[in-house]
Amino acid sequence: MAKCEQGYLCSVCGQDVAEIADSDLYLRFVIGLIDPEVLHTEKERHIRCNPVLAQFIVDDLFQPPVVVEGPFDKRQLDPKMVHEREVLVTRGWRRLREVQGQELRIIDYPLPEVRARLDQQA
Repeated sequence: MAKCEQGYLCSVCGQDVAEIADSDLYLRFVIGLIDPEVLHTEKERHIRCNPVLAQFIVDDLFQPPVVVEGPFDKRQLDPKMVHEREVLVTRGWRRLREVQGQELRIIDYPLPEVRARLDQQA
């Protein structure tokens, strides 16, 4: 099978990242952690294969929730920062679910405030 027919393989578990709603790469892009200019150079992985970020998704549809043990456990972090991160990452994950199956330009995937920032930089 040609590499282009294999889809995007997770750099952690090696399995196919078949759905955009499972993509850590696109989640980080949608919430503004990855610039669109380097999107194609970053490695892909499942959201759950990046538990430090995945723990901030708080949605009944994201089950089971991810729990991190150790120094990056959100329960050990500043509650205000945790809340802000939960709001942002959860909104980003919901946005991935919205764009899935739509015919949008990739630059239109990010959250509104991220798109506005990208427009200002252009």
